[in-house]
Amino acid sequence: MASTGQGRLERTLARFRHRPDSSPPPMAGAAFRAVVNERLRNLERQVDEVKGRVNGLIFLLAGAVAVQLVVRLVV
Repeated sequence: MASTGQGRLERTLARFRHRPDSSPPPMAGAAFRAVVNERLRNLERQVDEVKGRVNGLIFLLAGAVAVQLVVRLVV
């Protein structure tokens, strides 16, 4: 009994030692598409957030310039 278990253990260890590469198994087409779509949605949300922040900064800058022009005209 002990030698049978030991032989099985050796075979299992040999399989793990002789793996050609440790990369994950390839994904199926549908799974890959789902992952890519999710990443694209996240990227779109992040780009929209950055656009909103840039637009806010532009309006803030335009408002500051307008205030400075009004102050110079009044004073």
